[in-house]
Amino acid sequence: MYKLIAIDLDGTLLNSYGQVSEKNRLALKQAQENGAQIVLASGRSTNSVKNIANDIGNNKYIICGNGSLIYDLQKEEIIYDKFIEKKKALQIINICEQNSIYYNVYTENMVIAKTLSNNVMFYHQENANKPDSKKTKINLVSNIYEYVENLENENILKFTISDTSSIIFGSIIRKLREIKNIDVLDVAHMSRKIIKSGTEEVSLEYYYTEITSKDVDKWNAIEWLAKELDIQKEEIMTIGDNINDKLMIENAGLGIAMGNSAPYIKEIADKVVANNNKDGVAEAILSD
Repeated sequence: MYKLIAIDLDGTLLNSYGQVSEKNRLALKQAQENGAQIVLASGRSTNSVKNIANDIGNNKYIICGNGSLIYDLQKEEIIYDKFIEKKKALQIINICEQNSIYYNVYTENMVIAKTLSNNVMFYHQENANKPDSKKTKINLVSNIYEYVENLENENILKFTISDTSSIIFGSIIRKLREIKNIDVLDVAHMSRKIIKSGTEEVSLEYYYTEITSKDVDKWNAIEWLAKELDIQKEEIMTIGDNINDKLMIENAGLGIAMGNSAPYIKEIADKVVANNNKDGVAEAILSD
């Protein structure tokens, strides 16, 4: 039996509408009753992951910002962190502004953006069916540089940068990689999400990357937590779909890729299950 099961959210546990299916909920409950630690490992902000963890009855640990921090839900405190320094964050913001590319900043408590576009539009749509206490906080500001410069008591987890043009996107990535002591995620495919507009479904498609402090990765955070819990690598199952899940899928005792994963993620996985709209997480857990 696997003692720790780390699960990505978007494209994995959550379906294309940002929801956890009933079948996935029951599988998670069964795994916890059997003694497994369920750890949500996401690129989202802390509050956003906490809300989902509470919703599914997960009350132990969560990993946020792609491994920027581990949060102990019972003690209500951060037990591991690797944040982006404010000076470095302002440098990233300057490059994005100079090149007129869409970006947003993730802190522990919110997503900072100028407009509702791409991933932020998806969070906004996701919020529509949630009470205020469970919404992902989106803070729209006209001057992100000035806002972050004056930010106090708020740690920066990561940046998300996106564009619908692969040429523009590729150009900004090259410039960002010149900054020292940060990691720029190498994403080779478009993100695809679905939102509802009245009775119609609208597809959001864009190229994106994520920027964190150097050596931030979900697997590094999982390894640290496993050591604290005296859990061996062979006793860890990981489930994901994207490049930010690569190391945890490669290194876990059992690394599982979703059916909607990029081909290069499926190739490194020990097993491939159904996609995120067909309860792939439940399939992975119940077939263990």
